[in-house]
Order: sequence, then C-alpha cells, then structure tokens
Amino acid sequence: MQKRVVLKKIEEEIGRLTSQEQLKLIERIIHQLKKEQGITKKELDWSKLYGLGKGLWKGEDAQEYINRAREDRL
Repeated sequence: MQKRVVLKKIEEEIGRLTSQEQLKLIERIIHQLKKEQGITKKELDWSKLYGLGKGLWKGEDAQEYINRAREDRL
C-alpha cells in the first residue's frame, strides 16, 4: 500500500514538469535501466556486410550507380 502512495506522489510531481523536462526524465530513466541491465550499444560487424550490395550494381560502375540514385531522389 505504501508503494502506491509513493508512486502516486511521483506521478503528481511528474505531471507538474514541462514536456521537455518529462522527456529528459524519461531519457535518464532509460539510461539508468540500460546501465543496470548491462545493455550497451552493439558494435556493427562490418565483415558480415561484405558482398551484400553485389546485386545492386547490375554491371554498372559504382559512380554511375551513385549518380543515378541521386537523380532518382530529385
């Protein structure tokens, strides 16, 4: 029962914060939870990506592909 009272008070205090302050609080809580869980950013293993773009080129030069992709965005 005591925890409910404490949580209610915390919720009321959070309600008094601006939306920016609430977002900052959420970020801090998430950071703390990740730290407690030992969650860290995973490093990308670039070697696993080797050869994935092979079919994209369709026989054209890489620079030609880039130029065409840029034109398609316009």
